Parts: sequence; C-alpha cells; structure tokens
Amino acid sequence: MGEQFSPDEKFSLITRNLQEVLGEEKLKQILQERELKVYWGTATTGKPHVAYFVPMSKIADFLKAGCQVTILFADLHAYLDNMKAPWELLELRVQYYEQVIKAMLESIGVPLDRLKFVKGTDFQLSREYTLDVYRLSSIVTEHDAKKAGAEVVKQVEHPLLSGLLYPGLQALDEEYLKVDAQFGGVDQRKIFTLAEKYLPSLGYTKRIHMMNPMVPGLTGSKMSSSEEVPLADSKIDLLDKKEDVKKKLKKAFCEPGNIQNNGVLSFVKHVLLPLNSEFVIKRDPKWGGDKVYTDFEEVEKDFAEEHIHPGDLKASVEVALNKLLDPIRKKFDTPELRKLTSSAYPNLSKNSEFNRIFGGAKKDSVHWQHLHKSASKGNPQNKPEEEIIPSRLDLRVGKIVSVQKHPDADSLYLEKIDIGEEQPRTVVSGLVAYVSQEQLQDRLVVLLCNLKPQKMRGIESQAMLLCASVEGEPRQVEPLDPPEGSAPGDRVYVEGYESGKPDDELKSKKNVFEKLRVDLKISAECVAKWKENDLMTKLGKITCKTLKGGNIS
Repeated sequence: MGEQFSPDEKFSLITRNLQEVLGEEKLKQILQERELKVYWGTATTGKPHVAYFVPMSKIADFLKAGCQVTILFADLHAYLDNMKAPWELLELRVQYYEQVIKAMLESIGVPLDRLKFVKGTDFQLSREYTLDVYRLSSIVTEHDAKKAGAEVVKQVEHPLLSGLLYPGLQALDEEYLKVDAQFGGVDQRKIFTLAEKYLPSLGYTKRIHMMNPMVPGLTGSKMSSSEEVPLADSKIDLLDKKEDVKKKLKKAFCEPGNIQNNGVLSFVKHVLLPLNSEFVIKRDPKWGGDKVYTDFEEVEKDFAEEHIHPGDLKASVEVALNKLLDPIRKKFDTPELRKLTSSAYPNLSKNSEFNRIFGGAKKDSVHWQHLHKSASKGNPQNKPEEEIIPSRLDLRVGKIVSVQKHPDADSLYLEKIDIGEEQPRTVVSGLVAYVSQEQLQDRLVVLLCNLKPQKMRGIESQAMLLCASVEGEPRQVEPLDPPEGSAPGDRVYVEGYESGKPDDELKSKKNVFEKLRVDLKISAECVAKWKENDLMTKLGKITCKTLKGGNIS
C-alpha cells in the first residue's frame, strides 16, 4: 500500500499534523531501507469518544505509507493507573475497546487485515517481561518515574506505587512489541523520554517517538476517555444518537473568530480533512452558499476573519461526523454488543464513591473490608477526586494599561493588564468585534490568572479576560465589571468560598474551569453568579452592564 510513495513522501505522510517527532533522522534512515514498524497503545479505561478519530486518522496515514502497525489494548496499564478500570472489568473493557476501535477503523476505510491487535496482559505477565520490570525498577529513580507519568497517570495526594510502575511498563512495551516507533499524544512526551533514557541501560534500542498535539474537546480543553465522571456535554460518545450529537455540538466552545482551543476547528484539521481530502461548509445561499475547502489553513483563516460563522461550522461538522458514526451505531445495534457495552460500563450508584471505583470487588475480601471501613469514616485522603469548587480559580481584578490589535489576527486584541504584580501580564482576547479599543483602555476587568499560558496566533496569553455573552444574531459580549473603587490585584471570589486557596496552575487534563464554567451565569439583575452565589470582591459584587441571563466565559 506504500509502494507508490518515495521515502520522502512516506516521511511527509507519516509526520503530517504531528506536533513533534523524536528521532527524525532515524525515521528517515529506516524508510530508506524498509517499512516502519510502529505501535499505538490505549489504556482500556473510559469509553472511547469521537476524539479517538484523531489517532485513528494517523493510523490510516501510517498504513497508507506502508507501515506495519500494532494496536495495543493496555489493560494492565488501565488497572495500574489508580485502578481506573477495576480488575473484574478489564476483560470486558478490552472486548469493548477492540469492537469499537475496529468499528471506527472500518468507518474511515482502514483495512483491518493490515493491523495487528495485541492485549497487554498477553505478554506483560510473562517471566521475561516481569524480570525486566524488576531490572528497570532497580535503575529508574522515584523522581524520574513520577515526572514521566505526571501528564498521563492520575495525580492524587497519596499516589500508589502502581502509578510509578506505569511509565516503565510503557517503555518496555516498545521492546516486547519489536517496533521501531511508538505513537501517542504529546502528553506522553515525558514517558517517551524516560524510555529513551533507560531502555539502552537494559541493552535495548532507543526507539522513535511520534506525538500528536492534544486536540481540544468541545469545552476547549483536552478530551480524555479515562475521566469516569466527565462533564456531560464535553464529549460526544461514539454511540450517541444524532439528536445528542446536535445538542452537544450546539453547546461546544466556538467563539466567532477565535481559533485557539477550538475543538470544532481541531476536529476538521485532524480528522475530517485528512480522511476526506476536503471539507464542505454548508450554508444558506444568502450567506454565500456551500464552500469546499481542501486546505485547513484556508478554513482557519476564514474562521479567524469571521467569513465562517460558528453555527455553519458546527452544522457542517455535524453532517460529516454523523457519516463517521452511522456505521459504528449500526454495528453496535445488536443484542450481543449492547450487552457488552452495559457490562463493561455498568451504571454504578452515583452516591457510592467506593462502588464507583471498586464496584467489582468481592465484599468478603479483606481488601474490600479495609477499603470500605476507610471510606465509611469519611477520611478525606480516600476521596478519589479533587473537589471541583470555585475557590480553585485564581480570579483577580486587572486594569488594562494598553490595548492594540494583534499583529497577525484582525479579530484579536493584544492587551497589557496590571494585576498587581511587578509587570503587567500579556493577554490576548477576541473582543475586536464587540468592544472598541477606547472602551477597553484603562478599564477595570476580571481575569482568570491560573490557566496554563496559551499561544494565540504566535503570542502567549497569560490570563483569560472574563466576559458576559449572549448568543444570537448579533452575538453580544461585555467584559465583567469589578465594583467601583477596586484596584489591580484585588481578589475576586465566589460568596461562600472565600477561604479556599487557588491552584497554582489549573491542569488542562482536569477540566476544572470547564466544569465550573457551566454554572457561571449573569442574573436578571446583571450580577455575575456561580450557581446561586455572587462573584464578589471585598468592595461588592461583580456585574455586567446589560446582558441579563448571559453566560460567562
């Protein structure tokens, strides 16, 4: 299948849309000599969703370039990662993953006979592999193991030893699967560099590592299948009905002109265009009619310049996505696969934290009794999830000391905002269409200051300027207003949550702000609220001027 391509063409196809490749020269050398052997692994935890089409489309690229591809169902890893998959459900979840991923690959036209499927426990429990785990544990430091898993393994206050083993096992998989390269998300980079550092110490070859960017979900942050209690509207399940797809896409984060953290646009870039070689924006003739795109940069440019409306983008993605999901829905519309789905992902009681994690454990086991007693005492160390509460947000009053147009984006402002620190922070905001420069200059605003800095058209934005908004034609947006007399750096808090300490940095993997944002609203009195609680400073309430009933983002 890759015979018609030259080595350079294969390299281009293998690496397109990747964020990073470690070992490019080695990759080029192998392609000059033979076909590349590559593997992609997935821990069998939560239900795969539409973001899984991103690695699937890269697997299609690998096969087109003639690569020998192995897909690893990492069941043991799923258990080691803070027991995201109870032992009793591992086999059922492997079966579910195998069925649903094969259905995804078939829906995008990938021939399954050219793929090799492997289950982790088929080789990870062997004598040789186990001895290599011990050998590796004798040379890897606790610091390196913890650092390697920081972006992948669930982080808790008192981590289990199993989470420290996880990165080393993933490194060993490269040797035992006899591959040249491992493919994964850029969040696995630290695991990849651990493998490059330590495998040669065991006498094994350093492998190539190829990384996809972390594609934003519908809320604007990374989508992960392993979140057991996800935000209901943040992920489109592969088996969602068409009406549910429409509903979730309608609520997706997709601000006019904003191309940063835009999950809808990212899906076009990483899935729809690579698979179909074109993407069609469907719209009413009075708004220009349908337009066919073959280059993502043109899609991105038109959206940034607001030639593509978010509603038209979402509707067009909805049509293309349902074409991918229809064969999967049809395959799973059988008694056998419906039973497998419900068995692999039982609807456990939401009121029992213990049952949610250890639902399959036998009640007569000593292990169960010990855990049950600990949980019943209400020991906070046994909480499986950090609380999602508004005190974790570092909200502050800021004063805009300068504002100008972004040099590379007509829809964005570049602002310098004083938040009481030694130097003003640089903030990029998509307010050009809604607020004039004169209205922003010297204005007091509310900022979320502990998001991870993000580059927006090449310039790093170090905070988020919070605004009220009302959807419609036209869309209306207003910055939030601190109380009169406020000063840069004044703390903004939610009434009733004054005493909590903000996170140093909100980890994108945790979706803290996205989960809290759902309940951020403007009241009928134009007061900013989280649920029924006012947003405040020591001087009074946070408000907006006119957008009653609006959202806050």
